[in-house]
Amino acid sequence: MGTATGADYFRRGNLLWLTVVTVSLSYYTWVVFWPQSIPYQSLGPLGPFTKYLVDHHHTLLRNGYWLAWLIHVGESLYALVLCKYKGITACKARLLWFLQTFLFGLASLSILIAYRPKRQKHN
Repeated sequence: MGTATGADYFRRGNLLWLTVVTVSLSYYTWVVFWPQSIPYQSLGPLGPFTKYLVDHHHTLLRNGYWLAWLIHVGESLYALVLCKYKGITACKARLLWFLQTFLFGLASLSILIAYRPKRQKHN
């Protein structure tokens, strides 16, 4: 998407960052909700570290998990504010920015922050 006016501007995030966020949040979800099913011994150095956190700081992990999603909600709402400020008025583009930012956080929001719409000349 993208036009001269930028009203429907949308750009998908970098595939590497989207993958990193997806894998990380998926692993975090697994650790918080199903820690008994994790093959700690098969995860290299990440295994003992994760096991320690699960055994000694599970409440902190759980609270941090919900805080991370709350931050993503805040980022996605801020994306809507940025859309309005930057002149992105198309409903589809705004929805895409909201959803992408909700799911991937700063990996998406940073693209929207960096976007500099071209200002139209007024006669």
